[in-house]
Amino acid sequence: MRIALLPLVALLVLASARSEAGSPASEVTVSVDLTPAGAIKTFRPDEALGAGIDGAQKGDIDRLFTAHNIAAMRSAGLIPLTYRLRTELGIEAWHWNPEGAWSDPEHSQGYWTSSDRPGRPVLLSWGYLLPRRGDTVDNANNTGYSRLTDGDAATFWKSNPYLEAPYVVDGRAHPQWLVVRLDAPAPVDAADILWAEPYARAYEVQYWTGRDEYDPQGLWAAFPGGRVQDGRGGEARLTLAQHPIETQFIRIRMTEGSHTAPAGADDPRDRLGYAVREVSFGRKQADGRLEDWVKHAPSHDGQTFAHVSSTDPWHRAVDRDEDLEQIGVDRIFASGLGGGRPIMFPAAVLYDTPDNAAALVRYMKRRGYPVRQIEIGEEPDGQYGEAADYGALYLALVDRLRPENTDLVFGGPSLQSAFTDTWMDPDPDHSWNSRFVRYLKARDRLADLGFFSFEHYPFDDICGDLHARLLEQSRMMDQLLARAAAEGVPRTIPWVISEYGFSAYSGRAMSEPPSALLMANIVGQFLSGGGDAAYLFGYGPNVPVNQHQPCAGYGNMMLHLADPSGQAGARTPAYYTARMITRDWLTPGHGLHRLRATRASGGGEDVKAFAATRPDGRLGVLVINRSPTSAAAVRLRTLGGGEQRPGRADLWLYGPAQYHWRDAGEASRPDLDLPPEHRSIAAGDVFVTPPDSLAVLVASGIRPTRP
Repeated sequence: MRIALLPLVALLVLASARSEAGSPASEVTVSVDLTPAGAIKTFRPDEALGAGIDGAQKGDIDRLFTAHNIAAMRSAGLIPLTYRLRTELGIEAWHWNPEGAWSDPEHSQGYWTSSDRPGRPVLLSWGYLLPRRGDTVDNANNTGYSRLTDGDAATFWKSNPYLEAPYVVDGRAHPQWLVVRLDAPAPVDAADILWAEPYARAYEVQYWTGRDEYDPQGLWAAFPGGRVQDGRGGEARLTLAQHPIETQFIRIRMTEGSHTAPAGADDPRDRLGYAVREVSFGRKQADGRLEDWVKHAPSHDGQTFAHVSSTDPWHRAVDRDEDLEQIGVDRIFASGLGGGRPIMFPAAVLYDTPDNAAALVRYMKRRGYPVRQIEIGEEPDGQYGEAADYGALYLALVDRLRPENTDLVFGGPSLQSAFTDTWMDPDPDHSWNSRFVRYLKARDRLADLGFFSFEHYPFDDICGDLHARLLEQSRMMDQLLARAAAEGVPRTIPWVISEYGFSAYSGRAMSEPPSALLMANIVGQFLSGGGDAAYLFGYGPNVPVNQHQPCAGYGNMMLHLADPSGQAGARTPAYYTARMITRDWLTPGHGLHRLRATRASGGGEDVKAFAATRPDGRLGVLVINRSPTSAAAVRLRTLGGGEQRPGRADLWLYGPAQYHWRDAGEASRPDLDLPPEHRSIAAGDVFVTPPDSLAVLVASGIRPTRP
């Protein structure tokens, strides 16, 4: 093997290269291994680099899916598409087809199954609120509330009946629980539990011993009087302790149900699980009354926080959430987004029924739509349910779908994050994902995980030193890939980032040059680390928002800024980065590309580089300069270059000279918005990347050494 420099036809004098601030540029050598040993992965851009379409608020789907916006989105070059299911985040059932049937048609209520018969095109679909909800907050619009602390004895929470036989047959029990978090630690020695049907015959009232919910030394301990083996439903008034125990978190863990149902209920699912109308915890007074620390109100802001292990997907026609829209199945396929390739489509599992998911798959097949991957559920770890419960629902749905769909690949879990540490959990293994994999292995069903998906939003805090965040993201990516492998996720199946962006909370960092650097590095590093596909979140035009911290300013994950009518206007760094990756660094389409082992030396952690040999025989090199102050004078070296010819190279540069975001609250917008600079240089020229910039160099005449 030998090291070959590209012919230096017009070598720049490195000492003369200066950053805009006048400081000397860092001398950086990018070394690309073109030997057989340097080939680390093959991929096709129209399979690996995509974007996602999410649920929306009322009217947003119609504003988004115009010919103008679709053309604008497609022009970014991100071909594969994933359909994101916001109803799963909002604790809602999904009527993916407005036509369908209720289990109790006389009252337009019960368990819904959308029609699998193609009829009028489905252009819009909606989520339906679950009136048996137990969670105070959710991860979507967050307008709902818990029925456990709403002050209404006529309402109740009920656990998911699909976690019991005959729907789940795994030889193990699936205890269910509810947790209440008081506003502050308080002395507790008594409880009032108003049960509904079915009630728990065996349950335990517990308190958390930790100093907070993340205390690794914390335990769930039973109150001395908290163990009940002969529950009879109705109102249970319990003396939990002779002397009050101070705690902030209280849990009821239910292990045996009554299998009773409300009067007149004849659906077998009405008898499965556990149901509770209201809970109160506090201190027993001398007159026997309970001094209740729980705040009861039909509002997620006014009530004491409650969280549950699962929720019954039973609902009514009147529960339609007009403010949670999903694009219709027919409309998404007719839009042309996805380029005619299979769309990674979701199947709801946490708050829906297997019948409804099976009908969706039949419908798409009857329409002849290209579907290959079915992603089961969305962010189950972020909902803090039990991994074994999700695993049971996952396998039950796979068993339901597979016999008629042997051509489909099922996967998930679409983790909220690849770092899945659980809260208020005494198990030494705090990883939700590890427990999910363990569950599959225990049932000898790991092979039923056809692909592994997770979301990647590295930072909640997007204030302060963003460049330090960019360096930290690189380390995080290495850690999460290693961690998922250590947790037992097979490396033989596709790994997919189903959503990625700077943060789950909007701010100006998403609309400034660092967002371009983050996007490019996530794509390059994930693919180089063995990943198979990454989907950008924020495909459609949007408006500047601040969601989390005032210091984060205004911005959003978006390719285009939306005008007042919701139409794509000014372009953002994400747009130009997508085009540089898909149309400049790589060749567009289905051509086979091969990533090469690449190292940037001389720029410290600030400079990253990724290289790929392209199907047109050229070498594409992506260089990311994350320094906020120093330019980088880049020289390319190849190891084992094979056939080399002098010639020209194409260079694209994108950074502060092309783009500047003006942070002005809701009126924020770019006041400089130019495409990347493109020029032709001699193949061996040293090129200078300014601070905060991306560069793509495409050189001809580079052939990998044959084995």
